[in-house]
Amino acid sequence: MTLRIGVIGTGAIGRDHICRITQRLKGAQVVAVNDVNAGQARAVVDDYGLQATVHSKGTDVIDDRNVDAIIVTSWGPTHEEFVLAAIATGKPVFCEKPLAVTAEGCRRIVEAEMATGRKLVQVGFMRRFDQAYRQLKQVLGADTIGAPLILNCAHRNPEAPGFSGDMALTDSCVHEFDVLRWLLDGDDYVSAQVIQPRKTRLCDDNLQDPHVILLRTRQGVHIAIESFVNCQYGYDIQCQVVGETGTASLPEPASVPVRHDAKLSSDILVNWKDRFIDAFDVEFQEWIDATARGEMHGPSAWDGYVVAVTSDACVKAKHSEQIETIDLPERPAFYGT
Repeated sequence: MTLRIGVIGTGAIGRDHICRITQRLKGAQVVAVNDVNAGQARAVVDDYGLQATVHSKGTDVIDDRNVDAIIVTSWGPTHEEFVLAAIATGKPVFCEKPLAVTAEGCRRIVEAEMATGRKLVQVGFMRRFDQAYRQLKQVLGADTIGAPLILNCAHRNPEAPGFSGDMALTDSCVHEFDVLRWLLDGDDYVSAQVIQPRKTRLCDDNLQDPHVILLRTRQGVHIAIESFVNCQYGYDIQCQVVGETGTASLPEPASVPVRHDAKLSSDILVNWKDRFIDAFDVEFQEWIDATARGEMHGPSAWDGYVVAVTSDACVKAKHSEQIETIDLPERPAFYGT
């Protein structure tokens, strides 16, 4: 069976996903697209030689009888509308983050999905599909270092053009909020504190950079995340887990150590796409395969809701300069353990 996919949003990330589905993955084809820029949507169809319908509205893609599943890569504020529409038609939907721009919107999606009695929604938190993170989770699952006690993490970008306000928390750190909870087998967060160190001079006046986010989980694990989106030197993702009997760290991306001119050096990536390109491919191949079987195994709508609540709490903590409670309800049985 070939999964027939409709894509809503053919900007940079939508185009990337169409490329990988068309050129690198198996079991699926793109048969319908839409974008607010109709010319851009037609150009993508032409560039990749797709036999695809260009629809004037995103909802038309969802209603297209030739479409089995939906990918939403449009502007963030449109995500809730399109995901809810896909749920209403019973079609599986992969939605890039954010699932919705508010926690209330995410909750509406959760409730709509639960009402169908079937898991239909996957959220684009690709780090769960990264080989390095999966290796780290395997070590934790084997109880090699005992129970996790402390996590020390860093999310560093060389620069963040266009970032302002709280975007470092709401656009970048959301990936940490999801993948760290996944590493800890769903141990939910109960509190957040955000510390604002001395500000780098290499960012816009309206952006605080860096941040240090401190999270605590229900089981008492302490998490420290350094968010530094203008670090200049490269794209650098770090995660160290301190356990009862040892530590485990996220492996570095593969590079060739060079000994030359009395120096030992290795390259550091500068582009987030290069760091996670393989994870994107794995993510979509697994989604295609699961969707074709009528299953859903990736980050769920509930996970998207948890991240939204956590992000909101971190923004509140930043501005209050206090430790803020993260008040999450118990996960519904519908979403498993």
